[in-house]
Amino acid sequence: MEKKGRVYLIPTTLGDTEPLEVLPLSVKKHIERITHFIVENEKSARRFIKRISPKKLQASLTIYLLDKYTEDFETRNYLDVCMQGEDVGVLSEAGVPGIADPGAVIVKLAHQLKIQVVPLVGPSSILMAMMASGLNGQNFAFNGYLPIDDLDRKRAIKSLEKKSKELNQSQIFIETPYRNMKMFESLLKSLTPLTQLCVAADISLATEYIRTASISSWKGMKPDLHKRPCIFIIQKP
Repeated sequence: MEKKGRVYLIPTTLGDTEPLEVLPLSVKKHIERITHFIVENEKSARRFIKRISPKKLQASLTIYLLDKYTEDFETRNYLDVCMQGEDVGVLSEAGVPGIADPGAVIVKLAHQLKIQVVPLVGPSSILMAMMASGLNGQNFAFNGYLPIDDLDRKRAIKSLEKKSKELNQSQIFIETPYRNMKMFESLLKSLTPLTQLCVAADISLATEYIRTASISSWKGMKPDLHKRPCIFIIQKP
């Protein structure tokens, strides 16, 4: 019986930084030999592969698209080449595959097919923000996006604040970059004065901004978060 290939979860940069400044050499080695990639965005994936491995022929690549619009039935055959002995790389649009990322669908499929999954080391904005926050790194939860509606968002914020107190648990969430300032204002209005808020924007970039302070302290500041990838973390003492 032919040996199955592996699924490699390949991290990408969190912005326009030199890849090998934030990624280990092992990422480059795997990209140079793998020819089948499952990606969130073909154009940016090809650009990333070219930056990592300039001599790799783009024509040699087989690209499978996996984004939030991809239906499950479309992905069923994405790992056929693995069953034939070929390795496959999964690339996120930014950061690590499978974390706040559609790549989790492929990982689940790989386990169902008894294909080995190999996660490679790379930057995760969620974990890096948690590392730099000074909040509880022993017990934390990622909550994805909060509601867009003002009232629903306020309720969600108050609920997470209550949970953070009851469980002594840091609560992490994100927002679409162009709505960051609206989220920031909602947090200042909805949270109690002593609740701690960490705002982490442009992680690993030259413009990186990470600050943790109480809501009462934040009210004297207003960082420019517009259209900057951002992580928010709250914890009520």
